[in-house]
Parts: sequence; structure tokens; C-alpha cells
Amino acid sequence: MEENAQPLFTFGVIADIQYADIEDGFNFLQTRKRYYRNSISLLNSATEKWNAEPVQPSFILQLGDIIDGFNKPRKASEKALETVVNGFNKCKAKAHHAWGNHEFYNFSRDYLMDSVLNSKHFESTSEFQSAKHVEEKNPEPSYSYHFSPAPNFLFVLLDAYDLSIIGRGEPSRKYYQSLKYLQEHNKNTNLNFPPEPTGMKQQFVEFNGGFSREQLDWLNKVLTFADNNQEKVTVMCHLPIYPASTSPICLAWNYEEALSVLHSHQCVVCFMAGHDHDGGYCVDECGIHHLTLEGVIETPPDSNAFGTMYVYDDRMILKGNGRVKDRILLYPPF
Repeated sequence: MEENAQPLFTFGVIADIQYADIEDGFNFLQTRKRYYRNSISLLNSATEKWNAEPVQPSFILQLGDIIDGFNKPRKASEKALETVVNGFNKCKAKAHHAWGNHEFYNFSRDYLMDSVLNSKHFESTSEFQSAKHVEEKNPEPSYSYHFSPAPNFLFVLLDAYDLSIIGRGEPSRKYYQSLKYLQEHNKNTNLNFPPEPTGMKQQFVEFNGGFSREQLDWLNKVLTFADNNQEKVTVMCHLPIYPASTSPICLAWNYEEALSVLHSHQCVVCFMAGHDHDGGYCVDECGIHHLTLEGVIETPPDSNAFGTMYVYDDRMILKGNGRVKDRILLYPPF
């Protein structure tokens, strides 16, 4: 590839803004500073940078936790969301929104489905409709969809809180299924405390979630279609699914099941997530890049945490800002 080759398209990526109009504070363990009010300034800086790009981003991936849960007890959720959405509206590119735990601290699933954070209307219309119809017939559908910004490229947004006790409400079947599953793996009274202080079972906490069998079956069908059409697929959601790309406490409950689906297809080139504010990156045994984006909320005012991805036939190049590093993501061989 020539050094100055024109990309096929570009897109922006940002995660864990967690805006709230409150003073700076700390995380749950009181070990990390959080800049609640300043996060909107960092978003505004990101949109200014994206708007000034020589190749305009085709879209923005917002990987979840757009406002902080502290808004809820202050009855400020809708106002905070309006503030951040207005920030995104300054960007020339439209945003695709993943849902994280802080979305569900502030809003019900029904509210989110009818809100500006439901970007499913950007879903691609294609000859592949069967799997979409199967998911829509589900009485408790997941918030998942796919879109194609350019020929031979497909993006799939997953619902990491499809199984969850914060992302599902009583008396739904998935709520009780999720509660039973979580309590089988975590015997603590407070389910926000992990079942073990270290090790690979820490993900079984209330602030995480998982993927239903229906959603994984849908994903399998989407990826089969992509395999047959030789498309390159990027999958994204709020929760990471590969241990080497994140802290164990940030993994999706049933990350191994999701990985199994991805690894059974040749088309997947990248998986993007947020949730772990430290970020992370690795390439797995199948050549899939796992990119966990650093969180805006724990980024000091004199820095930032966002990136622009330049997409080519044989690679994606991430140009990071602030805490987000530059990376070259070569596609695995088909």
C-alpha cells in the first residue's frame, strides 16, 4: 500500500463519555478520577477534529456509556442526554450508538428503543433479510443490527445487555433467565462485587451482561452471509469478549460463546468495545483484532480519547488522539 493512498472510507470511534453536570469524582473503588463535566468538552474537541478531517468520516461509532448513572438520582438523565446528543449533532457524520450499563442506569429498554440512541434505522437494506426477520419476531428482541458503509465491508452492532438484570426488567423472561444465570455464578449479596477477587470469573457482576442464544444465532447467520459474499466484518458492542484485550472484570458474561461464533467464520477482522476505561488491544489466534477503546470519562482535561479509523483493502489504520494509540490492523488471510 502506498503511504499516501486514499482510504476506501474512514470512521470515528469514541467510548465511555459518561457525561454528568457534576464535579469531578472517582470510580466505584475510589481509585480513579473521573471528569464528569469536562467529558462534553472532550467530545466537542473530537467532533471538531472529525469535521476537519481531509477525508470526512462516513460515520461515528459511540461504544456505549454516553452519560453517567449519577444523572438518574439527580433527575438529570434527559437533560444530560440532550447535551451529549447536541455535541454529536455538531459532527457532520452520523453516530451509531452501542448501549452500555450506564444507558440502563438512566433509562429503561423501552425508553432507549424510542430514543435518539436507537440508531437501528441506519441498518442496511440488502438481500439478506431472513435473519433480521427471525430476530424481529422475538418477543424480547435484542438491540442489534448491521450496516454496510462500502461494498465488501459490513459492521455489526451487538447488544451486550440482551441478557442482563439491568438491561431487562421484571417480569420479562430474559430478566429471570439473567438473574438465575448471574446468581449461579456469583453468590454475593451485592452482585456488583465479583465472585472472586482475581481470576477469570470476575465478569459475573451486575454491571455486565451477555448475549442470548437468539442473538448469537442471528449473528451466526449474518456472518455466514458475509462469508459467502467475501465481506470484511467489524463487530462492536459495549463489552469486550477477549480476555487479553481487557481486565477480566469487564468481559461479557458469556464471552466464550460469542468468540466461538466469531471464530467459526473467516470474515471477521475486528471486534471493538468500550467499558474498560484503560483500553486494551490484542490479536487473537484467528487473526481478529480486539480493540478496547480508552474511556473519555477518565481522561484528564489536557488530553483526549478518540480515534479515526482509515479503512483500506488490506488493513485498517487507527489514528488515535490523546490516550488512544495509533495502530495498524492488518486483516487476517481469508
